[in-house]
This record gives sequence, structure tokens and C-alpha cells, in this order.
Amino acid sequence: MFALVLSSLACNEKSTDAIEEKKQPNIIFIMADDHTTQGLGVYGSRLASLNPTPTLDKLANEGMLMENVFVNNSICVPSRAAIISGQRAQTNGVLDLEGALPPAKQYLPKEMKKLGYQTAIIGKWHLHDEPAEFDYYKVLPVQGKYFNPDFRVRGDQEWPNNVVQTEGHSTDVITDNTIEWLDKGRDKTKPFFLMHHYKAPHDDFENAPRYNDYLADTFIPEPESLYDNKNNGSVATRGLNDSLTRIIGSSVSRRNLIRNQAMNIYTDSSTYKQYRDQNTIGIDEHKKWQLTPEEKEITSKVYQDYLKRYLRCVKGVDDNVKRLIHYLEENNLLENTIIVYTGDQGFMLGEHDYIDKRWMYDESMRMPFFVRYPEKIKAGSRSNAMVNNTDFAPTLIEMAGGSAPDYMQGRSFKSILETGEEPADWPQSTYYRYWMHLAHRHQNPAHFGLRTKDYKLIFFYGRYWVDTDDPNAEYNKASWGNDFSNKTPVAWEFYDLKNDPKEMNNAYNDPNYTEVIAELKEELIKVREELNETDKNYPHIQKVIDAHWND
Repeated sequence: MFALVLSSLACNEKSTDAIEEKKQPNIIFIMADDHTTQGLGVYGSRLASLNPTPTLDKLANEGMLMENVFVNNSICVPSRAAIISGQRAQTNGVLDLEGALPPAKQYLPKEMKKLGYQTAIIGKWHLHDEPAEFDYYKVLPVQGKYFNPDFRVRGDQEWPNNVVQTEGHSTDVITDNTIEWLDKGRDKTKPFFLMHHYKAPHDDFENAPRYNDYLADTFIPEPESLYDNKNNGSVATRGLNDSLTRIIGSSVSRRNLIRNQAMNIYTDSSTYKQYRDQNTIGIDEHKKWQLTPEEKEITSKVYQDYLKRYLRCVKGVDDNVKRLIHYLEENNLLENTIIVYTGDQGFMLGEHDYIDKRWMYDESMRMPFFVRYPEKIKAGSRSNAMVNNTDFAPTLIEMAGGSAPDYMQGRSFKSILETGEEPADWPQSTYYRYWMHLAHRHQNPAHFGLRTKDYKLIFFYGRYWVDTDDPNAEYNKASWGNDFSNKTPVAWEFYDLKNDPKEMNNAYNDPNYTEVIAELKEELIKVREELNETDKNYPHIQKVIDAHWND
């Protein structure tokens, strides 16, 4: 009898263990806004010596760091739409900042709920329509404020009229709200899928006051291309004899007459936000930028102030992630929680004398991405597999125990996270497209292209996606800071990333690469067809492509 009892207890123990083994993991998806790989120590950039992100570096080293994760379009709304839908722009309908993602296309929370997860999103949303597919939401209105932010919540009134006010810095407040929901708001009988989204370090880089002295007396390493852009770019980005450098690409230096960083960060200056319009730039001003000793000194000062403000916001994110991890650890949630960290795109920190994002250059296009889950993912592992942000949703769904639905265009890389090996049929390239064209006085021409591990091919077609020559065309002509109707020169750019990782030499016209470029163009045609990303619905753009494909 005693033996039977022991046997029964042992069976019950095994049964309980089996239930525990099958317990679904919780998932926290942490996303900062514009946190680029250069701003994380673990990626080994020129800023790594500053140790800007000790908490995030530790998290990354406890799991897998992905080295080749790229955004579909380096701008907030399209990137977020791709993450939530698992789809490209022409499929989910979000081409630019004015695009909205309706509840019917909020596929990620919808699929997670099917798997038994309670879903929540706290922080930045920016997809305009109500995040109604989440069980719980508390989100910033559009971009939101750094200090004393308002949040939109579910309530008695229709979206977006249910608003709660808070006090404090947004990075602190968002973390407070997440911890409160984890502690008191969730259904503790269910696994949770939580999207924890920071506003920081988006411009205008307003840090919490406690960071005002952080890096105050430290020299921030500068990129060489801040002062000498060598052979980066093309007639599309520079103009003939560099005649367009004064109006294309918002700058750290005073090169760009329309928008440069001194206009953004010095609030007590007479030039603060005194942006110019392209049509006010006279012919006599379209001359090659001269980096005189005086201008170099000014550029260095602006860069130092820019980077310190940015990194102070990053410091706030890192410290608040530490708070969140501490809560998980104290409440026995850490080991059964998959933690993902990313930024919604990259960001230019003075490379090529550029600020902001939008470009297909790596600093803008590459996203930080790492996953910690000790049960399945080996600590200290890395992968250079080519991953796109449309792959995030299928991966999260599969890690939760489901299968990615066929309507998602992305692919799960769960097996890469767990084994470090790429499947034999894993894509070896990623497609990119920036649609907006000369928007928000950042003055980036519209372009698309293909990146592989070794090469990058970019086509600047220089037109807005709406045909502005058509008098009957409907688009937001009042959209702030936009110069949609102006056309820019058409050109190709090609970079050999093995030998030129910083993209300092556009080798498109180098005969040594003729065969490689031809192969990339064939791949570009194929990928655009497969992804429903052709220009058959934009004949004014297709006309430009046809005229210049073989340039």
C-alpha cells in the first residue's frame, strides 16, 4: 500500500512537471523609438566605449543578438504597421506616416489571443486607429509628449476621447504603467503578450532632469563621414557638382539650408525651428558646401550636443528596462518570459552628415534586435541571418506555440533563434522602400532597393507616390513640411558592403561590379513581384523605372 502511495505521488509529481513544461511562455516585446544599433554598446559601434546601455547589453548577452535585422521602411508608422500585421506596405495599406492600421488588420494581437494569451500594449502606438484588438491598451496620442504625457485608454466614450493625464517623464511613466498592469491589471490565469513601447529616444530628445549631467564632460566619438562624405551618394542625393547638397538630407552641419540640427536642438536660438522652404533657396545658394575651419567647429559642437541629448534619452530607456527586469525577477516571472528588444528603425547619428532616419543606408535601415529566453535560446549567441521586421509577428506567434497564418508575408525565424542555423531556403536579401519623398523638410528623395549580406543596390526615383502632376489627384497638400510635388534626379547607388561597410563609395559605375549589379536587379524584380511591391498601381513611377532601369 505504501509503495502504491509513493508511486501515485511520483506520478502526480511527473504529471505536474509535465504541465509546467507545457506552460506557455509570457512574451514582452520592448520597442524604443529611433533607438539605433550605434546607440547600443553590444553592437560595438564607435559609441560602445561610452557604455550607453549596460542593462540592454546584459539582456542581449543572455540571449541571441541579431546582426542583420532591417526595417521595411525607416519611418515610424510603416514600420509599426509591418510589425503588427506581418505584411508589407501595399498589402497592409500603410505607405507613410499618414497611414492607419484598422483593427481588422491588427493581426498580431488577434493571433496571440487565439493562442490563449491576454494581450496589452502600453506606450507609443502611432497607428492612428484604435488598437482595439488588444485586450488592454494605454497609448500615447500619436507621437505623445515627453513630459506629463496623456494616454488614450478604453472607456465609455468612442476612441480617441477616453484620455487620462499623468505626471512625470514618459519613459518613467510608461514603465510605471506596465508594472502596474503586470501587478494588478492582468488575468494571472493566462499567459500575457505585452508590447511595451517607449517614446524615447525620438527627437526632440527631452531627457528626465536626472540625466542632465550625464556625459556632460565627455567627448562623443565622431564619425569620419560627418566631415568627409567621400563618394557616398549620387546625383540623386548630391546633384551635379554637389549642387543639391544644400537642400537634400537634413544635416548635423549647416550644410542643409532647409533643416539642420542646430535648428532643432537650441530652443533659445533665433534659428530654433526656423526651417526654410525649398522654393526660397535661391540659385546663388545652390553651391557646393564648404566645410571651413569655422564651420567644422560649429558642426562638432552641434554633433556633441545632439548626441548627448540623444544618449541621455537612451540612458532613461536602459534604466527603466532595468526596473522592468527587476519586477519580473522579484515576481518569479523572468525565466518563463520571452523578452524581445528592438527599435522601430535605425537612426542617423551624424553619419554622412545626416540626422533622422528614412535613408536606406545601414545606420537608418538596420534595427537593433535581441531575444532572451534561457529555456530555448543560448546565451551569448549571435546570428547574421537576414531578417525583416515583417518577420517579427510570425516569429512571436510560433514562439507562443502557434503557426504563422498564410496571409502574413513575413517568415518565422524561431528556429534560427533556437539553433543559430539558417534554414536552407532562408531569404538571402531584404527589400526596402521609402515612399514619402521630400517630407517634413528632412528632404529625403523616394527610393527602393535590395540589401544582401554582401551588397546593397538602391534606386532613387525621386517622385511622390501620388502623381502630383495630375490636377485631379487627391492627397494631403497641407501636410506639414512636405515638398511632394518637386521631383529630384534619378540615380542608382551600389555598395560593396564587404569592402565598404560604411558605404563611402558608390561603385555603381565600376565595371568590376557589372555582373553583380545585373544579378541584383534580377533579384529586385523577383522580390518586388513576390511581395506585391511593384509599381503597377503607380504608373507615373513605373514610367521613371522603365526609363532608367538600365542606366
